[in-house]
Parts: sequence; structure tokens; C-alpha cells
Amino acid sequence: MIKLYTWPTPNGYKVSILLREAQIPYDAVPVNISRGDQFKEEFLKLTPNNKIPVLVDTSPMRGDKPIVLFESGAILEYLADKSGLFLAPFGEPERYESLKWLYWQMAGLGPMLGQNHHFSSYAPEKIPYAIERYLNETRRLYTVLDHRLESSPYVGGKDYSIADMAAYPWIVSHEKQGQRLEDYPSLKIWFDKLHARPAVRAAYEEGKSLRGDQGPTVTAGSQAILFGQTGEHLKKK
Repeated sequence: MIKLYTWPTPNGYKVSILLREAQIPYDAVPVNISRGDQFKEEFLKLTPNNKIPVLVDTSPMRGDKPIVLFESGAILEYLADKSGLFLAPFGEPERYESLKWLYWQMAGLGPMLGQNHHFSSYAPEKIPYAIERYLNETRRLYTVLDHRLESSPYVGGKDYSIADMAAYPWIVSHEKQGQRLEDYPSLKIWFDKLHARPAVRAAYEEGKSLRGDQGPTVTAGSQAILFGQTGEHLKKK
């Protein structure tokens, strides 16, 4: 049995897309990060990093002890190996082609676009240098992805893989990031292709259901929870 502790954010959507693509049954457990559910004791037992998503698999590939994973990239790699789908076998060059782009997303695309969101939309003070810095880096990363997709139908190569599932949710908010997909023609073709996939659509419908009437994740009331973290919750009293 798999439980996915999640919330409708780009990193949460990555995993639900793969679970639905691979048709792996799971229970989605909402962790409302806007109201501080990520600091609850039961969640911190799963991840001291107090971030979603977290995956708990009580029927792992080996052994009988449940496996608990945080970090969306690690979860994608694990589920791909468990299902035998969307990642080439160990030792195959195609595997590492997908993984290098997965890690590119984890190390660059996600963090930089996240900073773009923060300084352009949420920072209490509009800092021109920071806004321009992350807008330029967003353009650079979009251009890298567009260049990659000029010569490859998918991010990881000729086949749809976890590299695509990792990158797509971050491109969904392109308008918020100050980007026009028409400026990146190969990226736009890829984006539209993924947007049409039934599993992708189902994952986003699930996100709407999890959110319910809670409204957007980032609000004036939730900013202190989301952006004021210092690690104090882990210090022993």
C-alpha cells in the first residue's frame, strides 16, 4: 500500500502524475502547507525537512519494512524502478540521460522558478535586482529546455519519462513567471502534448479536490508559515 502525503504544488504534482501514469493504487493524504500541517508531529516523523511530498510504501520492492521517502526526485526514481516504467533499466545509457535531466530540474528549474515566484509575487519589498536576477535565470532555463526539445521529443530522450513529469508542473505557471510559451516553440509543443495526457489531467483534478475550498496556497495569512521557517521546530525543548 502506498500513501502519498502531498499538496497541490509542482513538487506534489510530479509524484501523482507518475502514480497515475503507472496505474499504481495509492491514498493521497493532504498536508495543507498553508495552515502549517507540515509541522505536525506525525508528519515530522516522516520527514524532518517538513516539505511535501512524502511517500510511504508498506510493500517495498525488497524486504518487509516500509520505506519512507522524501524529495520528489528520489520518489520518482523509486516508483519508476518499482513499476518498471518511465525509466530505462540500470546500466542502460537512456536511464542516465533521463536522470541527468531529472537532476537538472531538481537543482535548477524548480529552485530558480520558485525564487522567481517569491520575489515577483510574494516578497513584501519589491527588490528590482532580485526580480531581474530570477527572471533572467528563468529565461535561461526555459531556453535550455527549449533547445533540448528541438532535438528530442521528450526531456529525457525519445521516450516519455520521469524527467518530463518532473519538469512539466513547473512550466504550468509560465505566465506567472513572466514567460510566453510562444517564445519557446519546441517547449510549447512538448507542453501541449503533456497537458493532453489523461494521467496528467487526472493528477491536476486530484489537486483541486485536495485543495477543496481552501483557496490558493500562498495568501497574506500563510506567508509567515511558508516563508518564515528557521528550523526551530526541530530543536529540542
